[in-house]
Amino acid sequence: MMSQNIVLIFKSLSKKSMRYKLLLDESGDHGLSTIDLGFPVFVLCGVLISDSEYNKMKQAVNDLKNKFWGNPNVILHSRDIRKCNNEFSILFDLATKKEFYDGINAIMKDINYEIIVGAIRKEEFIKRHGKLRDDVYEVALSFIMERAIFCLDAKPDVTVLEVGIEKRGTKEDSKLTKHIETIRSKGTYYVDGNRFQNLGSKPHFFSKKENISGLQIADLLAYPIARYVINKAGVNLAFDLIKNKIYTKNGRMYGLKIFP
Repeated sequence: MMSQNIVLIFKSLSKKSMRYKLLLDESGDHGLSTIDLGFPVFVLCGVLISDSEYNKMKQAVNDLKNKFWGNPNVILHSRDIRKCNNEFSILFDLATKKEFYDGINAIMKDINYEIIVGAIRKEEFIKRHGKLRDDVYEVALSFIMERAIFCLDAKPDVTVLEVGIEKRGTKEDSKLTKHIETIRSKGTYYVDGNRFQNLGSKPHFFSKKENISGLQIADLLAYPIARYVINKAGVNLAFDLIKNKIYTKNGRMYGLKIFP
């Protein structure tokens, strides 16, 4: 799975500025032409975090990488970690694996952030909407963007929101850019377009090689959430660890939407 990224920067003219980031990565294939029956979902996971907490996250991630590899340049990727591929072959050693996972778990628990997720159950989605409905990536992204606005409503003086989104290819990115512009001009079902326009600007693209820590954390979060969507009753220790980070409002898990 690619992890190149788009960054949107929303700005206002207020002199007092609280900056936030919304960093997203995915788990599963967003296509509807074929379905992996062992993993029949697409999950887009967003990490909403203030700049100050993001600096803590970035430092903690770099410290972890330096501890195990002697440099911060290793890209954390959920599948490679689970399969012990490439640089993560060191995790075949069980003592090293435990120490590494303890470090990752500490980052997940100790940093202050909120998770907002759009999840698509593909078979049910196709039965209800067919295969020609809007791109499921766009469906999930629209939900995440509107819920991010709701979440930020409760945070004072937020004037900048940087949104990092995985790049998928020239054609897909062009389509995604048009979708974002539609959100900014027309809004979503629950959020008026003016609220996006007042904070909006054009997207900017970044390479995977830029090694963005928050996007790697979003990738690590997306997989256990996808497993939860597939089987809520199953044992899922990773989800149990991070479920209290999911945006909650009035006692409801407001930051996780499963379509349909």
